[in-house]
Amino acid sequence: MTASTKLRVAMVELWLAVGLVADSVAGLQWTAPREWTNVGTAPMRAATYKVPLAAGDHGTAECVVYFFGKGQGGPIDANIERWRGQFRTSSGKPAVAAIRKRVVHGLPVTAIDVSGEYTGMSGPVGEPSAVAGYRLLGAIVENPGGNVFLKFTGPLRTVTANQAAFEKLLASFEEQR
Repeated sequence: MTASTKLRVAMVELWLAVGLVADSVAGLQWTAPREWTNVGTAPMRAATYKVPLAAGDHGTAECVVYFFGKGQGGPIDANIERWRGQFRTSSGKPAVAAIRKRVVHGLPVTAIDVSGEYTGMSGPVGEPSAVAGYRLLGAIVENPGGNVFLKFTGPLRTVTANQAAFEKLLASFEEQR
């Protein structure tokens, strides 16, 4: 490897380490929190971030950025309602969700915040198994190149402790330069 190539590799590693390189999909870019670990892409997942658990929490916490393609992924309201429907109260009633619309760097965003028993996880036979004390922060970023869906789920304390980081992530979405 030449000295020039070594220098370029070192610079990229430094940019990644300090969070200067943004992730991107469909003409949008964003910057994830440094404390979150990007575990890569998968089908329909532009990025998956593992989020460290808060003290005393068990389970997993992750924030996934989904992209299904231009014109794909379904209507915004149907997705928000589906996410809300993945939560219920301890008495089995539908959980109350806070829905908010805003604009981030000229991009319309619909966000959801809901907590309770999370039924969005599948058991070994595909049947939902409820996990108490979970929270979801989600958002759909409208984009001419295709909507981008963010879904941050995990134990209530962990998601609450990382809410500001999620909001910062969401606020970083912008058209790719």
